[in-house]
Amino acid sequence: MNIKKYLDSTYLKTAEQAGLDEVNNVKVVKGFIQEAIDEQFKLIMIRPNMVSLAKQMVSDADSNLQIGTVIDFPEGRSAVADKLLEAENAIQDGADDLDFVCNYEAFKNDEIDLVKEEILKGTQLGLENSKVVKWIIEVAALNDKQIIQLTALIKIVVMSNFKEDDFASVFVKSSTGFYKTENNLPNGATIASIILMLENATPLPVKAAGGVRTYEDAVEMIKLGVKRIGTSGAKAIANGENTNIGY
Repeated sequence: MNIKKYLDSTYLKTAEQAGLDEVNNVKVVKGFIQEAIDEQFKLIMIRPNMVSLAKQMVSDADSNLQIGTVIDFPEGRSAVADKLLEAENAIQDGADDLDFVCNYEAFKNDEIDLVKEEILKGTQLGLENSKVVKWIIEVAALNDKQIIQLTALIKIVVMSNFKEDDFASVFVKSSTGFYKTENNLPNGATIASIILMLENATPLPVKAAGGVRTYEDAVEMIKLGVKRIGTSGAKAIANGENTNIGY
């Protein structure tokens, strides 16, 4: 199995979150981008303000590495117009994948029309610009019923408004990896949550993000049916090693 084609090598920490100054955090980002180029991963996933840097490095290396970024990260509570503006800027900077944080709190509050609107408009923007779109539902913030319902809602909006040829470019993604859980509960993808997503997202693909820390974990996710895996330990996983790096 060529596991590298499934891996989105990920670094989403701000300088403050990493305990670094801005200069050194940029150095870390450059290191992740270069590693992704060297290891021939499918994609590097970084913050929006780092997309233009990645684009230049990928161009200079004549690499096929794709560039992904997160939109309205990590809480997903911004107005739809603000989400779209951030996505438009990322597209202009050279992003290939747009990973939107779905407004899962609005969903939990039964503001379904708002959630439908952002899914529709965000997906439309991405597809019109030939981008891959992923909707992060934050499984750690949801119970099983909500995981099922929100996954199904995304599927219904996409299938009702876009062509079948587009479905493979719209993912449901498990997690930001930054959600704060109580009692050390998982804040990323789990086998149980991924199974629920797969059962309710098809024919849309699923991305498992956060919590995948070993080669065996990754293989298990792929065997379940996951098409992409987000991890900050991509090189270690590809080499069959364990990683304890936080997403």
